Amino acid sequence: MDNLSRLPDELLVRILSLVPTKVVVSTSILSKRWMFLWMSLPKLEFVDRDESLLVLKDFVNKNLPLHRAPVIQSFLLSLYESREKNIKPEDIRQWVEIAVSRHLRELDVSYSSDNKENMVPNSLFACKSLVVLKLRFLTLMDVPSTACLPSLKTLLLELVVYEDQKPFEALLSICPVLEDLEVWFREDESIQEFTINVPSLRKLCLHVSYYWSSLERYEIDTPCLEYLELADWNDSPCLVKNMPKLEKAHVDVVSFAVKNVIGSVASVKHLTVCSEDVYGDGIVFDQLEHLKLCICKDDSSNVLAQFLKDSPNLKVLVISQLDLHADLKTNEMGYWNQPSSVPECLLSSLQILNWEGYFGRPQDRDIAVYILRNARHLRTATIWGNTVEHDVPNLEMIKELTLSSRASSTCELVVTILILPSFLSFVFIGSRTLSTYHHVLILSEKLHSVAAQFDQLRATRFQDIINSLQENSASAVHTTLTNPEPIEPDEIQAPAW
Repeated sequence: MDNLSRLPDELLVRILSLVPTKVVVSTSILSKRWMFLWMSLPKLEFVDRDESLLVLKDFVNKNLPLHRAPVIQSFLLSLYESREKNIKPEDIRQWVEIAVSRHLRELDVSYSSDNKENMVPNSLFACKSLVVLKLRFLTLMDVPSTACLPSLKTLLLELVVYEDQKPFEALLSICPVLEDLEVWFREDESIQEFTINVPSLRKLCLHVSYYWSSLERYEIDTPCLEYLELADWNDSPCLVKNMPKLEKAHVDVVSFAVKNVIGSVASVKHLTVCSEDVYGDGIVFDQLEHLKLCICKDDSSNVLAQFLKDSPNLKVLVISQLDLHADLKTNEMGYWNQPSSVPECLLSSLQILNWEGYFGRPQDRDIAVYILRNARHLRTATIWGNTVEHDVPNLEMIKELTLSSRASSTCELVVTILILPSFLSFVFIGSRTLSTYHHVLILSEKLHSVAAQFDQLRATRFQDIINSLQENSASAVHTTLTNPEPIEPDEIQAPAW
């Protein structure tokens, strides 16, 4: 403590700002100097940590008015559970008002309550210094018509309660330099329609719940938008327009019935998509270079076929299941309808294929083999296989991919198989494992032009590798095979591991 006391106040305040506010306040008993040191903290944090809310309320009421820093960089108030009725909306308003009076730059308030009374003071909407505003769960009833947040650049509204669309739209209208907007609407939202019209906006993340039954329509008009994340599992009509600067988009929608949704992102270079339906004809993604397609829907194979056809300059293709959909237990992709002609991107531009969650089903195999056979400039194809989900034998999955002909003479194929412990006996014998929960078999093959006469030779070599693993009780193998020079099958030696 003596060493700390020798430090100047400015440095001590910087150190204390890294510690929870309640802990910092407790240091005031150390000495007269420390008694007031916490009052200069630029960051304040009051969090419900499974303690009585009445205790927390008394602590904030006692200490927040004593704070004397001229500028509060950050004010965090997090009350997720209204287990007790000790904290009222007027308490929230009072604490926010005190923070706003100190030239507040960042406000983050989370408050869950059954009380639908307005919890945001009018003074907040006149805070000229505020740059970041994050509101979660609380009720927003009214925004003064004369209000203005001239410095606000980042706004998060998560499951906020609105009477109608007026407070929501009014809040957006008073943010002339807003650049980053994230909105999560509640499932029981009463709003029937809304518009997001922010000329300065560069990034928008919008989440519309499937259970929002009252929603009739919505509109997005953001001419400077560069990144769009739209998760809309609702069937209500939407109008997405005026996004000429858009470069990256993440679109997760129930249906592409509203064609303008996908049409509005046609200029992007990087696109992530999950959709139940194809989006129709007449749209060309001539700037698209990176496509990530979620294949958890029935019609995902047809969506993939259409994107390949309409993306002539595609360089990177990622086939996977979005993290948000991992718990849905759905991956019912239908059978692949092979295009009538080879897409231009396969003939001229596609360089990287990553398939995360390859099950080896006929529809999976048909797509993978088609791409390998037709992608002339493919450099790497990485397949993360799962043989457990649909009971596809490991060796069969590997042989189907490695024995397929390839259009690219320089393609490297990497097949990674996840084998659960219950399937250990198929490939692994012995107690050595890579982890408690799974083992990984990695087979990496450097591919060149191979004549058909070597197909059986390659299959024999793979079988020898599997047999050698069984005989030597190995737990994983990482072997690189380069297409061999002409040799006789009897020259093959089983590797000694």
